[in-house]
Amino acid sequence: MSTRELMTALRARLGSAAPLPPPGPAPAIPAPPHAIFPFPHGAGRYAEQAAAHTTALLGIGRVGTRYATDVVLQFQAELAVAHEAVATVLPDGWAESHGLLALQTRVSNHREFLLRPDLGRRLSDASVALIKDKARKDVDVQPILADGLSAVACMGSGLELLKEFTAACEARGLTAGTPMCAKFSRVWLEDEIGELVHARVAAILLGERPGLGTGDGLSAYVVFNPRVGNTDSDRNMMSNIHARGTVPANAAKRLALLAGAMLEQRTSGVKLDLGALAAELGEAAGRGYRAPQKRVRLVEVKR
Repeated sequence: MSTRELMTALRARLGSAAPLPPPGPAPAIPAPPHAIFPFPHGAGRYAEQAAAHTTALLGIGRVGTRYATDVVLQFQAELAVAHEAVATVLPDGWAESHGLLALQTRVSNHREFLLRPDLGRRLSDASVALIKDKARKDVDVQPILADGLSAVACMGSGLELLKEFTAACEARGLTAGTPMCAKFSRVWLEDEIGELVHARVAAILLGERPGLGTGDGLSAYVVFNPRVGNTDSDRNMMSNIHARGTVPANAAKRLALLAGAMLEQRTSGVKLDLGALAAELGEAAGRGYRAPQKRVRLVEVKR
């Protein structure tokens, strides 16, 4: 039986073998409301006051169940800054062009650097030989500039921090080691370098893991008696070193003071007593409230 005959028999059983009647007039469609979505909610009093004490995004409002357009654009812009910082590679020859001893870890390329942190904690054989041949030995402090997770920060304020920190150490009567720069480096690299040059204190100044909108921040890790096998509890760290946080000149003075305290107390990390340094370190020696850095908007929407 053909399909047409099947359909005719089906309509007959349903009581309507005749074709469908023509459609009637369409009903009137009501006019849309003036606003389909509610207007963005303004920040409440609590959010406005809290936002002055943190760089977190508070009281950003919403449109319906979603973020407002300017907030989305801000997120995207800040995320792009972080991605660019992580993806940037320290150019070959950059260290030599700035008068620094050029070192490299056991990492061979940027992808391996991101996937193998362990290889970024040890020097290549060529760099070990270079340190033994060229670097100054038996120093009080060995400063190390490094790319870390932001070569942007290393090439930006890194040079200034290295210069200021070295000068601050020497102003305190401490001997500083040969200025050097390590590529594809992780924090613990300072242990091997410090051990090779017989430094009493090692300080690695490297690009820190970028946050939203902050791809140019440096962190400094300082350790007494650098030796392969030290852990994070043996170190002291200062982060957010950049123009909108702790500026390099101020950070350098604090780091030199920290190195001096390590030499006096012959320890570092959790065992280091910072209480006696409160007069010079200020808020950095305490555990109380600290004024936050100011969030800089990367995108402004004209209204």
